[in-house]
Amino acid sequence: MTLPPGTPDLEVLDLLVSVAELGSLGAAARRHGISQPAASMRISALERRLRLRLLDRGPTGSTLTDAGRAVVGHARPVLAAARAFGAGVAALHTDAVPRLRIAASKTIADHRIPQWLQALRDQYPDVAVSLEVDNTRHVEEMVRNARADIGFVEGPHPPPGLGSRVLGTDELVVVVAPGHPWARRRRPVTLRDLATTPLLWREPGSGTRDTVWEIVGAQCQPARPAAELGSTAAIVAAARAGVAPAVLSRLIAGPDLDSRALVAVQTEDSVVLTRNFRIIWRRQTPPSGPAEALARCAAGGGRRGARDSITG
Repeated sequence: MTLPPGTPDLEVLDLLVSVAELGSLGAAARRHGISQPAASMRISALERRLRLRLLDRGPTGSTLTDAGRAVVGHARPVLAAARAFGAGVAALHTDAVPRLRIAASKTIADHRIPQWLQALRDQYPDVAVSLEVDNTRHVEEMVRNARADIGFVEGPHPPPGLGSRVLGTDELVVVVAPGHPWARRRRPVTLRDLATTPLLWREPGSGTRDTVWEIVGAQCQPARPAAELGSTAAIVAAARAGVAPAVLSRLIAGPDLDSRALVAVQTEDSVVLTRNFRIIWRRQTPPSGPAEALARCAAGGGRRGARDSITG
């Protein structure tokens, strides 16, 4: 079925509707980025095509005629359908682009994700990636609730109800300000020393906190925190200021240790301060496509490992 003769184009119909909405031809012209004379010429051409007078033009402005108001009523659903058509076509283009939603704890997001994404681009150069950064507990929740396709967390145990794989271990180090007594201590710090000393802690739900709390809690009930801070940057700043000792990833503490803004405290050989980095996913939807490729990059498999599937 072809369009009937004299069918106007959508742009001039949109212009006429703007006249109805804004109350003047000049305001409609400004909305469409054209001059008022150009807008008037387009409406005149529409009137000739429809063989209807749509505007009453006078010295004080232009107003819609009854026919003009009727044409506007017919034009509105046509324009709405055109916008829906455009949105549908745009969605088709969006769906054709692979998308990957990642959630990660801050240490992994800052120190591991960038390298993994660079490797992922070799396999999926057009993938659209979004990254949410939060503590381990919230990352787990995002994966469980399908707000992230894949997650990266740290902590002593695999999260219940999710598939996971250990990617490696991360060394934790006890740090203090140069003026703290532990900086000059000759005897190594024991596990009991750590357990009974008020430390700087992350908020509950942090993978670092859970790991260290479990390690020192095996000795005795840990002392009340010197402070609970919601970011690693705040803990680093507080430790540098000499508020209390902190246990940090060496990845995070490294620059301050190199500059001597912080000092690493020697611990007894029996004190093993490490945590696991894990990749996590919903068991019912194991990683596939870009998510699986990223998992292989994170696990060190790169392109060669991308053929294997992840289950569990």
